[in-house]
Amino acid sequence: MQHGFNAYASAAKTAQAAASPRELEASLLIKAALRLQSVADDWTERAGDLDEALHYNRKLWTLLVSAVIAEDNPLPVGIKQNILGLANFIFNQTFRIAAQPAPEALGVLVNINRDIAAGLRGR
Repeated sequence: MQHGFNAYASAAKTAQAAASPRELEASLLIKAALRLQSVADDWTERAGDLDEALHYNRKLWTLLVSAVIAEDNPLPVGIKQNILGLANFIFNQTFRIAAQPAPEALGVLVNINRDIAAGLRGR
């Protein structure tokens, strides 16, 4: 049983290492969206997980912003500005949700993450 797990873990690491940066970013955005959605879907049982889900999403977007503003980032200035504006919206929305928690407020963060991930994957 352990051997099968080790083989799976090794294959997963290899696949992750082979994934393009865009695919990795898309996967992380989906992971953040799923965490937020699971809290929203089971609010009475999972409301205590809200801060952790918001923190994960904020941390992910902070890393994305860091990548966008890096000097060696080849994205056009207009796209960089759009991403930074979107990140600013996400940070503000995150603080609003933390101040006034409500499951329906998470939908906008979930949808943005899913839409950006789909765009990164070319869909």
